[in-house]
Amino acid sequence: MTWIETIAPQDAEGVLREAYDWQARKLGEPTTFTQLGSLYPELVLERLKLYKVVEGSGSGLTKAERALAAFVTSARNQTPHCSSGLRLQLGEFGVDPGLVARIWAGEAEGSVSGDPRIDAILTYSGKLTSAPGSIAEDDIQQLRDAGLSDLDIVDLNNLVAYYNYVNRVANGLGLLEEVGSLHEALESVPE
Repeated sequence: MTWIETIAPQDAEGVLREAYDWQARKLGEPTTFTQLGSLYPELVLERLKLYKVVEGSGSGLTKAERALAAFVTSARNQTPHCSSGLRLQLGEFGVDPGLVARIWAGEAEGSVSGDPRIDAILTYSGKLTSAPGSIAEDDIQQLRDAGLSDLDIVDLNNLVAYYNYVNRVANGLGLLEEVGSLHEALESVPE
C-alpha cells in the first residue's frame, strides 16, 4: 500500500498502458514502484527508460558491485522497498551475508569487506548518499587507485544518484513494503 492513489494495470490506457506492458513483458506485471507514478503516465515511461539505461551500463562493475553500491544507498536512506530487493540480489550474487549485515548496520566506509575495490565502492556510495557536497577529486582518485576506470566511476556515480532519487520517491509516497520475490528483484528492468 502507498499513501497516494495509483492506477491499476487493468485500468491503464495510452502511455501508461505502454509503460506497464513494457515492464510486464519481462516481469509479468508492473512493479508497485512503477504504479506509484501512474497519475503521471509520461513520468512512468521516462522512469522506466532511465532505469533501463542506468542498469544497462557497459562498465566493468560487476552485478555484485552494482548491487552493493545501490544497497549502501538504500540502507542509508532507510528505504525498505529498495533495500529488500537489493538484499535478495546480493544473496543471489553470492555476497557474504556478514558484509550485507554490516552495511545494513551503517558500516560502509573504511575496510568493511577486506577487498580494496569493494571498500572503495562502498565508501564512495555512502559518502555520495550522506554527504554529497563533500565529494572531492580525491574521492575519485581513490576509486581509480582501487582499479575502477573512469567509465566504472561514471556508472557508479549514476547508479548511486539514481537510487537516491528512487529511494526518495518510494519513501516520500509511502512505498514501504518489501519486495516480494527474487523474481521481482532480478527481473524488473524492462527489456
